[in-house]
Amino acid sequence: MIKSGQMVDKDHPWSFLLAVAQLPDAGLQQTLEPTPAQRDLIAAAVGVNAVTHVKATIEVVPSVGGRINVIGRVQARVGQTCVVTLDPIESDVDEAIDAVFAPPSQIPVSAKSIQKDEGETFEIPNQPEPIVNGVIDLGQLALEFLVLGIDPYPRKAGVAFAPPQVPVDPDEHPFAALKALKEQPNPAQGKKPKGD
Repeated sequence: MIKSGQMVDKDHPWSFLLAVAQLPDAGLQQTLEPTPAQRDLIAAAVGVNAVTHVKATIEVVPSVGGRINVIGRVQARVGQTCVVTLDPIESDVDEAIDAVFAPPSQIPVSAKSIQKDEGETFEIPNQPEPIVNGVIDLGQLALEFLVLGIDPYPRKAGVAFAPPQVPVDPDEHPFAALKALKEQPNPAQGKKPKGD
């Protein structure tokens, strides 16, 4: 029996812990669907109006050297606000999950680049995620890929942004009235102060 479980809290709205030591050699397939309370927390965490449906199908496969390959998909329907009309809309998310986990001792320097002896620098390829306390959080991983799939600028179907019209007549712009006031003579100018 694999020890795993769901937790619900504000900092980890979708958490599903998997004990790596109990993972079968052949791997494991897991389907995750958060509760309505978790969906509300997920919506708040990812900045959408609502998460009406979300499901992650994940395959966890042990690899050489204690590494764990995690692949799958996260699919969701989220409520958002159209950035053009400000109307409520629903958007579908379908994002592939692909990650590698490894014991922290096997993860090299966390810097983004390493300096070679000759002075060249090169980028480190994508590093594996650390296995923390012998556990992988599949829910947190699914949440990270869900965020990647959410459109940050959603638009209602068939709607396009139209920039404001520039007036042809320069005297019709919004500051024309201010310009006219500035050009009017000030009746207070030219008068001598009393008592002179």
